[in-house]
Amino acid sequence: MNVINKINFGKVEAFELGYGFLRKPVMNVHFFLVDEICIDTAQSLMRKHFLETIREKKINQVILTHFHEDHSGNAAAVQEAKKVPVFGHPITVQKMKAGSSILPYQYFMWGPSEKLDMKPLPPVIESNSISLIPVHTPGHSPDHTSFLEKNEGWLFSGDLYLAPRIKYFRADEKIEETIRSLEKVLELDFQTLFCAHNPQPAEGKKKIREKLEFLKHFCGEVATLHQRGLNEKEIIKNLPYKEVLLVKIMTTGNVSLACMVRSTINALEKKR
Repeated sequence: MNVINKINFGKVEAFELGYGFLRKPVMNVHFFLVDEICIDTAQSLMRKHFLETIREKKINQVILTHFHEDHSGNAAAVQEAKKVPVFGHPITVQKMKAGSSILPYQYFMWGPSEKLDMKPLPPVIESNSISLIPVHTPGHSPDHTSFLEKNEGWLFSGDLYLAPRIKYFRADEKIEETIRSLEKVLELDFQTLFCAHNPQPAEGKKKIREKLEFLKHFCGEVATLHQRGLNEKEIIKNLPYKEVLLVKIMTTGNVSLACMVRSTINALEKKR
């Protein structure tokens, strides 16, 4: 069962794609089109639908929030189809040029990204009527970049937000960097939050604040237990959150509450 939805947010067109093999997709992905700019390119397992969607669209440039396969999956395809440049953070450029292997769950949920020659982001991405300012927001990944349109009050936030309460982290996520990135974007002027998995057309800044408060509270809970000398497994048992076992098993531990706790412990030990 695949999901294909179009949502209009004023000038911005959002396209929701979800791939499901014999069942409902686990996590859908949005890519956005506005004023001839394509922001992210969704998953390669939905390439046919992606290319059908953009076939009649005028696109003169593509920007990626980060290199993960559910955001860059069709970057090479749109570059070839539209003969346009693809831009990203220097780390994104490096990652896409070198290519990277993905785990089995990533392959079956989203599919791989092809190698791609990209260009580093300019200070401002200009089009006919909008200007997008890149804002480096690492934590979810080292290259993660959000894009601010000050005049419209938009923030294209990639995977910075996702939800106000997070149940798990990827193994390579860094909670202290995510907190700093959330604090950073709260200083910006926006209200519409174009999250790649969970767009928030109103009160976007409030949603970011809710997530920041939750992560800080989570870190405080882990810190209290860590100071008592509890190890990782003991901390998890004493937290008021439960491991989502299906996610942990499906990702062979690459995504879990344990990863979130481990990231917090690592951050605490860095401060010593």
